[in-house]
Amino acid sequence: MITSPSGTPGPSGAPGPSGSPSPSVHADLVIAHDLGTTGDKASLVTREGRILGSVTVGYPTGFSEDGRAEQDPQRWWDAFCQANRTLLDRLGESPERVRAVSFSGQMMGAVLIDAHGQATRPAIIWADTRSKAQCARLLDRVGMERVYAITGHRANPTYSLSKLMWIADHEPEALERAVAFLNPKDYLVRRLCGVHVTDPSDASSTNAFDQRGGQWSQELIEASGLDAGIFPEVVASSTDIGPILPELAPETGLSPRTRVVLGGGDGPMGALGAGRLDESDGLYAYLGSSSWVSFASAQPLHDPLMRSMTFTHVLPGSYVPTATMQTGGAALEWIAGVLGDGSDDPYGPLLTEAARVQAAAEGLFFLPHLLGERAPYWNPSVRATFTGLTITHGRGHMTRAVLEGVAFNLRTGLQAFADAGHAFDAADVIGGASKSEVVRGILADTWQLSVTPSDIGDHATSLGAAAIGALGSGLIGAEDLRPFLGEHRGEPLAPALPAAERDRRYERFLDAYRRLEGWFEQA
Repeated sequence: MITSPSGTPGPSGAPGPSGSPSPSVHADLVIAHDLGTTGDKASLVTREGRILGSVTVGYPTGFSEDGRAEQDPQRWWDAFCQANRTLLDRLGESPERVRAVSFSGQMMGAVLIDAHGQATRPAIIWADTRSKAQCARLLDRVGMERVYAITGHRANPTYSLSKLMWIADHEPEALERAVAFLNPKDYLVRRLCGVHVTDPSDASSTNAFDQRGGQWSQELIEASGLDAGIFPEVVASSTDIGPILPELAPETGLSPRTRVVLGGGDGPMGALGAGRLDESDGLYAYLGSSSWVSFASAQPLHDPLMRSMTFTHVLPGSYVPTATMQTGGAALEWIAGVLGDGSDDPYGPLLTEAARVQAAAEGLFFLPHLLGERAPYWNPSVRATFTGLTITHGRGHMTRAVLEGVAFNLRTGLQAFADAGHAFDAADVIGGASKSEVVRGILADTWQLSVTPSDIGDHATSLGAAAIGALGSGLIGAEDLRPFLGEHRGEPLAPALPAAERDRRYERFLDAYRRLEGWFEQA
């Protein structure tokens, strides 16, 4: 039973509480909100899974050299309301047609809420790394292997638990006034319905969730020194939390009948949107600013070398083993900014030149760690570097080396999957960089897999959130999930490079990191 902050029963389950407004019989649309790092993208989606249109409203992030990365939760709310109104107005749709709103949210954040529903300080988002000392303290008390065994993740300053410990050390009054810790999407649900909840997928990104047990880890929370009472109730991603509070209808642009379906974290939600319901759906790779390889599994994948991590899926009883690197598509964006000619298409000419050369075969390698690294090294001190650069190398070589570096780095994640018995012979790729045949060819050769593009583009998380919203609000049934998600695959591209040559290049890439790791630590 979901309870309100006052302790009284709140809305729970698909039917909604007695006396609450039910959706209109004509309410056959869902608004999916992708609450990302730079903005909130609202998408209007039909019961058949067709995206009618999208609107993105941005908000700023406060960065500083000490590792701070914060956002104002009020700006999330303002973006949510503005996106709803603009979307419906632009498409000429009535709020009464919206059966539900649901969420895909940026993960690993920390929002503290007081008894009045107000944030006690700015939200700390995933990119914040100030809690290194607190993370080290947690590891001194528990140990990395134990944290990984409980959570499916290494302890790291990017996760929520050490961020809360940082607040306790540096801003104790903000923690003392808090009655709940929430993730970003959960803050919007609190504003809309007045309850403190999260879902298993977001909980699994906090470093405080017992993944196999499906509940908060008392061992880790006690080791952190935090009050377990601030951790919210964990309910299924498809839970119908209830209708929006009636007085919020004018501000949000929604009908008072609109249901709020909880949703989940953007990583697992992207897996659902990419059609990963179970392991039979195979491997997919996301080539956005950060990039990852991932699949759906019936069990967590706990790699003995801790190269990968496992999120809990937004579908009950499923998990999402993942290997995520910090700068995938962002590395291509960076090299295009450095070497591009300032034209409207900085990528096209560079990719054309990259197609004519073989960087690794000509001795040039790139370590793609422009923002430190998550998988497979989990080393915030590592940096990007070109190795083997000579006077004979040009723009095409450097561009190709960047792309090959991303592919090599992600291959280590695939190796972790294979070592655990999850080997794949094909991969679907989504995200902006997947549109390039040059990029897909590099991935196919480096991974020795057939690589297939998806036309879902940047809408995977939105489509996943819409599917959960439609399911939770009763618009579709579980048997309708696959038809709702649809088929978005293009033509596969097979590897052309011999496996022996691929392996030789990959080993040289790994050797470059091993030789430079100590230098990075000293620097």
